[in-house]
Amino acid sequence: MRFGMNEAGSTIEGSMTEAENMARSMGDDVAVVLTNPNLPDNPIIYLNTAFERITGYSRAAAIGRNCRFLQGADTDPEAVRLIRDAVDNSKELSVDLLNYRADGEAFWNRLVLSPLTDDEGNVSYFIGIQKRIGGGGKKPNPEREETLVALRELQHRVKNHLSMIVSMIRLQAREESPQADFGTLSRRIETLQLLYEEMSGRDNGDANVALGAYVSRVASTIGHLDGRQGIRVNVQTVSCEASPEIATQIGFLVSEILTNALKHAFTGRETGTVDLTMEMRDDDTLRIEVSDDGLGLPEGIDWPDGGGLGSRIVRQVAISLDCKVRTEARPDGGTRIWADIDLGQLG
Repeated sequence: MRFGMNEAGSTIEGSMTEAENMARSMGDDVAVVLTNPNLPDNPIIYLNTAFERITGYSRAAAIGRNCRFLQGADTDPEAVRLIRDAVDNSKELSVDLLNYRADGEAFWNRLVLSPLTDDEGNVSYFIGIQKRIGGGGKKPNPEREETLVALRELQHRVKNHLSMIVSMIRLQAREESPQADFGTLSRRIETLQLLYEEMSGRDNGDANVALGAYVSRVASTIGHLDGRQGIRVNVQTVSCEASPEIATQIGFLVSEILTNALKHAFTGRETGTVDLTMEMRDDDTLRIEVSDDGLGLPEGIDWPDGGGLGSRIVRQVAISLDCKVRTEARPDGGTRIWADIDLGQLG
């Protein structure tokens, strides 16, 4: 997978790996886990790289298992009971408990647990935000309230930003395996993680996001997850800002459109090019465009009308951004998809 990137006149050649993208997401010691209570034994269906670093367990070793595998001989049964009660009764919970790494080392884990519901109020997932607060031995209690406030704020952001995705995947996720669930969710959550990373280190958590840098990172991550050797992605962005809420929607829009191109535009072909561009237009709208030299859309398809989960997400995001996603065939073959977003009107 090859990239050409340009933001504000600078060019970066080369591919950023997923690990490089995610290493600093949401702080290097804050783990995020999603479980699906609609599958037998409420298995893990998503975890970030911080979980792997904290616990020593790889994704392959953890996906599909109940989180209880982190417990051990000295884990407090009362803490375990509180977690079980929260899951059984769809309640939020914060608790400190002793967990064990893959190498047997004990550590204290501060957990904030919460149900994720769809627009009908059904619990689709549980989200756990976890932070290591000490090694084994005596239970620590440093700055508990401050730590809990920070974890709950992070949990609140993740829940709000995932609400639309949860609603859309509710039906299919209940009938899929943990591995399929992971594939459905991972790219969307990683798009959020990149947003939080762009926001990290700011004094004001509500400060605007540099869209050019954020979109470039999203494109790099999608290329790593969904691209392949021989397909080049060129990214050209501009310097502009938006609120975290608007940036979230734009991140989802770019993620879904770019993923659609990489997955479907080059079937049966070894080479190709996808161009992702951002530009401010004369009417002060932001144009986001993805253009490929691939096979083109099948006759009779007016994407994103119809289609699967990705197209549904694009349609919903377009409503949120008050824009229309347009598609046309390129004269030289391939497909061009674009949207004009009025950032000033959105606030």
